Amino acid sequence: MPIPLQELIAQPSAARIQVELEPVYNALHSLLLVSKSDHYTGLDEWVTRTSLAMNPEERQRHKLVMEGLHYAILPSESLPSFPAYLEHLGKTEPVALRDRMLEAYVRHTTGTTTAEAKSWYDWTETEQQAVLSSVEKYLAFLNEHFEPGSLDIDVESRAYSYVIDPVTMKDLILNHLRGMWDRYLRDEWVRVRPLLQDSVKAFRQLNLSTMSNLEVARLITGQEQIESKWVSPIEAAQQMIFVPNAHVGPYLGKFMRGQTLGIIFGARSPKGLSSESPDLSRAEILVHLNALADETRLRILYWIAEHGEQRSQEIMRGLGLSQSTTSRHLSQLTAAGLVSERWVEGIKCYTINPKRFRETLEAIAAYVRLNGFSQPTEID
Repeated sequence: MPIPLQELIAQPSAARIQVELEPVYNALHSLLLVSKSDHYTGLDEWVTRTSLAMNPEERQRHKLVMEGLHYAILPSESLPSFPAYLEHLGKTEPVALRDRMLEAYVRHTTGTTTAEAKSWYDWTETEQQAVLSSVEKYLAFLNEHFEPGSLDIDVESRAYSYVIDPVTMKDLILNHLRGMWDRYLRDEWVRVRPLLQDSVKAFRQLNLSTMSNLEVARLITGQEQIESKWVSPIEAAQQMIFVPNAHVGPYLGKFMRGQTLGIIFGARSPKGLSSESPDLSRAEILVHLNALADETRLRILYWIAEHGEQRSQEIMRGLGLSQSTTSRHLSQLTAAGLVSERWVEGIKCYTINPKRFRETLEAIAAYVRLNGFSQPTEID
């Protein structure tokens, strides 16, 4: 079923704010990004490289598992490693796995709160069987619980054949995730884990107890402009958990478990921290430079700089770009903070954010000095 780029589940904790490594949720999110690589620019090169290395059949199966069966693969508890997660998954009853996914769909009911949504487990056997009686009924069920137009009909239709056969569904999930871990993710996790641990350690040094949820989110993610649809959930959250990821680029991921709101962000460290990691500094710089390393995005930046605040439609017409191309590039520029976005009478408008350009130049200068260059770099 359709899920926002990046939905995962995190283990709730007693503290209001936590920064955690969360190896399983981290790994699953990276794998989810692989299935979304055609829709986003600016993701870490491992995502694109992995997608290109997969054959068409493997890529199609990956999309089915990560999107069509997404809520079935989410762990019910925090686990210390991906192999431990696979072992735990292998011990889960197939029907329980399937029903956990259907319960998540019901709880995702559009237009109702989690408390108002009727649990799948409370449905009568007749009601459940009616949903699973045909692919048409299954798709209609999904359409009732998700935003119009958000379904990938092909993926969900293929997923249905596994939903009605939980044993085969479990085998597919396990075999595919084991293969992805062994072929693509195991060595990558060894490579990026120290970077992620540095990020966790850095933010744990901060005292965040006196800050509001929104202030904490801005500080940790490095995004001054949190996407408007996230503001209310962040402000209302009783607990929040932040998970640094090496592959998400400039974007944020959101996940829920009960009253705990989780946010996945690109691994970084707080500005000005004395023990700031060179690797983390380099990772954050690359996110911003990647947003600039494209002719179309540079043309968009130049157009906005020349004409002032612009609606996306004005950028499309002015540069002769398609809606999808404009949207993808603006998403990356906005996520990287190089462009600011605001709603005006129901329309998104964009302006240049000079502060982020200055910060990027200053970060490059600081990184060069940090690595032993004798000549300081001055920023006007």
